[in-house]
Amino acid sequence: MEIEEAAKKIKNMEVRGAANIAKFAALALKEFALKVESNFDEKMKKAALILLNTRPTAVSLFNAINYIMSYKGETDEKRREDAIKRAEEFIEWVDTAREKIGEIGAKRIRDNSTVLTHCNSSAALSIIKTAYKQGKKIEVFATESRPRMQGHLTVKELSEEGIPTTLIVDSAVRHFINEMDYVVVGADTITVNGALINKIGTSQIALAAKEARIPFMVAAETYKFSPKTLFGELVVIEERDPSEVAPEEILKLPIKVRNPAFDVTPRDYIDLIITEIGAIPPEMAYLIIKERLGYAIFDMEELKLSAKHFD
Repeated sequence: MEIEEAAKKIKNMEVRGAANIAKFAALALKEFALKVESNFDEKMKKAALILLNTRPTAVSLFNAINYIMSYKGETDEKRREDAIKRAEEFIEWVDTAREKIGEIGAKRIRDNSTVLTHCNSSAALSIIKTAYKQGKKIEVFATESRPRMQGHLTVKELSEEGIPTTLIVDSAVRHFINEMDYVVVGADTITVNGALINKIGTSQIALAAKEARIPFMVAAETYKFSPKTLFGELVVIEERDPSEVAPEEILKLPIKVRNPAFDVTPRDYIDLIITEIGAIPPEMAYLIIKERLGYAIFDMEELKLSAKHFD
């Protein structure tokens, strides 16, 4: 698989979901590293930058690329070996984190509960599936998650597991919120102050849950925490093509169409963040970033500067 092809699949959302994007990028860099015959550092940096520019909001992509690009070695061959090793380590991190989050998060779900989820988060669904496999009687309400309708993927996945599931439109959340016992969502990014950047509509659900006093839990692998926010950088909220939300006859009108893919949920609306290393309050985001990911911003800025010299 060529880097340009991989980047196109990420940008066009053929590959979607923060965990899947990170894993896919790691695999693409691994395959690319195997093919590079000369000027290893320069070609790897250029490939990394192409992937990095596909989805500006998903910090999992940033962290995947940075983890692999922190390779070391005195020769091209040694650097290649280390890059491949680090790619394999990151892929394993993705695969094992989801299962651990499921085990930890399922302990927070009581028997005979109704859970609301939004979008199509593999980590959030891991919690729900694990709780169900433990014998707990649970029912799930899933939003459509417009405009890309990721909720359709969620209800198919849950129905295949035999979990009783109800699909609702996004705007019906407040109508049903008092019937819920929990809200469980995934994450694209967790900032240093514990705020959540996730699929558009998440913040409205969190507000409704706060009003109804329903626990709002976030399933987030530690590679979704943002080192860049530790150093003051703001998270870029990606805006996608207006054609996703409006037909051609509407787009021809003299109007604007806005299509943000994500929104920001303040930490005050979040009860708990479930990670693979434990369940934490949002206020602990700083420690996760500092201890596990705090090095990353410097390496990535160097990558951007270096890439300009051979672009």
